[in-house]
Amino acid sequence: MSLGAQRGTEDGVQYLLSEARFELMPFDSFDDEIEELPNGASVAITTSPQLGIERTVERSEEAAAAGYEVVPHVAARYVEDREQLEEIARRLTEAGITDIFVPGGDKEEPGEFESAYELLVALDELPYDFEEIGITGYPEGHDFLSEETLAEAMEKKAPYATYIVTQLCYDPEAILEWTEGIRARGIDLPIEVGIPGVMNYQRLLQISRKVGVGDSVKFLRKTTGIVGFVKQLVGSRGVYKPDELIDGLAPYVGDEEYKFRGVHIYTFNQTPDLEKWRRGRLQ
Repeated sequence: MSLGAQRGTEDGVQYLLSEARFELMPFDSFDDEIEELPNGASVAITTSPQLGIERTVERSEEAAAAGYEVVPHVAARYVEDREQLEEIARRLTEAGITDIFVPGGDKEEPGEFESAYELLVALDELPYDFEEIGITGYPEGHDFLSEETLAEAMEKKAPYATYIVTQLCYDPEAILEWTEGIRARGIDLPIEVGIPGVMNYQRLLQISRKVGVGDSVKFLRKTTGIVGFVKQLVGSRGVYKPDELIDGLAPYVGDEEYKFRGVHIYTFNQTPDLEKWRRGRLQ
């Protein structure tokens, strides 16, 4: 593991949490949730299976008009065809949005684009440019894709991207090892580390299993086995806070091998408790 130009843990914590990006889902609670965030905050807006990509675009336009730094998820499998992609790119550009995130998406029956790579190629051919384009990274793999397939996909997508956002992960060691692995394969893009926010343990574990987080769920129980996990659960009054994860990543901020440019917080639309915790860590 490269130590490089590590900075102090506290400086790293300050950097990661002051530069945090907040992921919100475009549900009815969106307006209330975004009001809990700092003025001008960086806000990623997901594509919802229930609401489709149109709601993502609408919420992105509204949030950009309100002064937030907006990063819409343009999920490839939710885009019907090139005509709709061009319309989305036009609307986002006109809204002043310069940064987008392009995941594949989990829609079973896709439109024209089956993968993020296919959409990125098509987007590159359009007369609309985005300063920043993010792609997905999987520190603990993918339920339905092999490590080899994921590596090949990232190598194909990387030339069209400017940064990587990792899937939800609880284990700093898993993130560090995965980062070292992609660096060894020549992928040099900066990384926004995807971390959970502050949430009830039971709900967070349910979400983690649903999105395919494997060994990270076990990490929540690593302290002293199941007894330690129960003590942690009781001691925290049933609420998970990502202190251990942030503290584990903080010393590597500034290291040119890892290139951690911030954290991408999966809020699951639970922003009040998250913001209380984040502000407390920044004091």
